[in-house]
Amino acid sequence: MADAEDVRRLALTLAGVEEIDSDGFDFRVGGRGFVWSYPERVPGQRRVLRTDIAVLYVGDEAEKQALLLGEPDLFFTTPSYDGLPLVMVRLEKVGPQRLAELVVDAWRMRMEP
Repeated sequence: MADAEDVRRLALTLAGVEEIDSDGFDFRVGGRGFVWSYPERVPGQRRVLRTDIAVLYVGDEAEKQALLLGEPDLFFTTPSYDGLPLVMVRLEKVGPQRLAELVVDAWRMRMEP
């Protein structure tokens, strides 16, 4: 089981990472986000930053679909992310090693030109 502090600890070990001031967590490399708190939007209510859910950059639609279909208990998406190479991960369901793999992969993809 992981949490926001695990995300923060992992992200800050990576080269060139900056943490953006946020009520949750928000990490970028080269000005591009690679992992951040899920900004849940419920109609008629204020946006809530969910620190129990991380949004991850996954590179492309094929990778996104592979994660969503392969591990639906861990990954999900919403209509607002349709067409974007982003997935949400339920932190309470991911182990530390897998979380590290996901965060490092997202960082690497954002490091590439």
